[in-house]
Parts: sequence; structure tokens; C-alpha cells
Amino acid sequence: MSRLTLALDAMGGDIGPRITIPASILALERDPTLSLLLFGDRQQILPLLSSAPNSIRQRCDIVHCARVIDSRQGISYALRHSKETSMRLAIEAVQKGNAQACVSAGDTAALMGLSKILLQPLEGIHRPALISTIPTVTGERSIMLDLGANVECDAENLYQFALMGAIFAENTLNLVYPRIALLNIGIEAVKGYKSIRDAADLLKKDTALNYIGFLEGNFLLNGKADVIVTDGFAGNVALKTLEGAAKNVISLLKSDKKKSILSHVFGYLIKYLFKDKYQRLKQINPDQYNGASLIGLTSVVVKSHGSANIEAFAYAIADAALQARRQIPQKIFAGLNKNEILMK
Repeated sequence: MSRLTLALDAMGGDIGPRITIPASILALERDPTLSLLLFGDRQQILPLLSSAPNSIRQRCDIVHCARVIDSRQGISYALRHSKETSMRLAIEAVQKGNAQACVSAGDTAALMGLSKILLQPLEGIHRPALISTIPTVTGERSIMLDLGANVECDAENLYQFALMGAIFAENTLNLVYPRIALLNIGIEAVKGYKSIRDAADLLKKDTALNYIGFLEGNFLLNGKADVIVTDGFAGNVALKTLEGAAKNVISLLKSDKKKSILSHVFGYLIKYLFKDKYQRLKQINPDQYNGASLIGLTSVVVKSHGSANIEAFAYAIADAALQARRQIPQKIFAGLNKNEILMK
């Protein structure tokens, strides 16, 4: 396997280098052909790298920059004053060809805005979308998009998301003819916004896609669809609701506090209702589903949660490496070009 270089915003996230650097070391240990460009404050980064083996340090290049994106005054201000920040320099490294993908746990809106400006959407793509994998009760994984990049979407936006999601699922989950569903408030044809109903008509007409209809929110984790398509508003709300519920359930299942009545009762109910799936539920690792990717761009950009721990951020790095090695942007572009609608 050929060597791969990723650009890392080492200052992004709630804790910055104290998470991103140990996670980088972990990712490098797991992937011997990976190298990292670390953008951030050298004085903070170097002490955290000092205990790493020389073989690991040799695959890390630190690009010093003391400035970070400050979104407290609004995204427009942040973008205008992003020069020489760790996030912008990491994206520019990809733009210049010095790295094959970018990973950041910084501000989502800033990352999306800078990526769209510097890396550009693929030809024919109206709007890039945030995409992520989600677990299912079957033990498999599903793909869901958009998760917040586009609050309002028309039918063609949703249709393009479905196309990109299908290609992404084929090349990251190794699926053939993935099942596509539109997230809606009901399964009846008359339900939902006009944009969703019109998107359904477009998807039905495309025989190259395996469109299975509408999906309600209570079936997001049931494995009924491989690709779940929605606008960024509903997608972001749904994902954060799932994440919060999952963390609370897992916390209760793993709790050692026997004095907690809620933990005791809830644990009993889960054991009774799910029985054979109980152990599988206890073993779910939410760190494996950290972050999302901004697809529809010319290069790979992965957004990690700002609150990600070391293990979760290492997974985000591994995800970016996988997408870069499998050339996901190029495969999306090739797949979209086969579709006549995008060529109009």
C-alpha cells in the first residue's frame, strides 16, 4: 500500500492538541503507511509527541500556526479572518496537493465554508452534503445525509444526495445496489413537503438506483435502508437525537451504580425486550461513528465531533484515510457523470 498523507487541524475541537495529538499517534500506530501534517501551535504539540517512538515522530510534520478559527462573532467574520489559522492551512495543504485529505474537529460551519471555497464542489454538484455512517440493530451500518450542510433543499438537491450517498455506500461499505430511502413523516405518497415528494418521483424514474420509498424516523436504526436521504435540518436533528439517546442508553447499560433505580429498571427492560441482542447493545462503540464527511467536493474532508475523545478522533483519521485511498471524490464524480440529469 502506497504512503498517504493527511492534513490535520491539530487545534480544532473542545480540547485541541490534548486530544488530536494522542489520537494522531494512535492512528499512525495502526496505519504504518500513513503520514500526517499537523497544523497548530508547535509549543503545545511537541511535548505531546515527545513520548512517541521515533518511527511515529518521523511520520509527523508540524506546521506551526498559533491562530485558530473564532466563530463566536459569526461565520462570516470567521471566514474573513481565517488566514493563517490551523483549519485553513490544513485545507490549503489539500488544495495544493501536499495532502490527500483533511481532518478537523473545529467549527462545522467554518470547515464547510472554507472547504467549499478552497476545494470547490465537483462539477455538476449543486450543494455538497454532510454524510455519516450510523449503526443498526442488525449489526450492519447505514449511510445518512445531509446532516446539516444544507438546511433547505429542493427535490434535485435531495436527488443528488441520493446519488452521492449510493456511490459512497458502494465504496465504503462494499454494498451492491444499496437501498435508498427518503426520511419523511410517513410512508404514504401524499405525506411530507413537496420537495420530498418530487424527489421521490425523480428517484423512482432512475432505474440505476434502488429506491425503496419513504422511511419514518422510528426506523432509522432498523437497517431497512442502506442510504437515508434528508435535508440538513431534519438530518441534523435526527442524528443528534440518535446520538443523545444512544449515549444515555449505553451509559445506563454499562452503569455500575446499582443504587440507580432508573439504571436497574431500564437495564431489566432492555434485557427482557431484546434478550439475544442485549450483549450486542452493550458492546456498541459510539466512537466508531464519530464525525461526518463533506462529500461532493474535489477532495476528502472529514469533520470530527468537537467533543470527540482520543479513540473517536483516531477513527475520524482512519475514515479520512480510507476515503482517500478508495478515491471517493473521483468515484462520485465518475458516477454522477453517468447520470443525464446532472449533465443538463
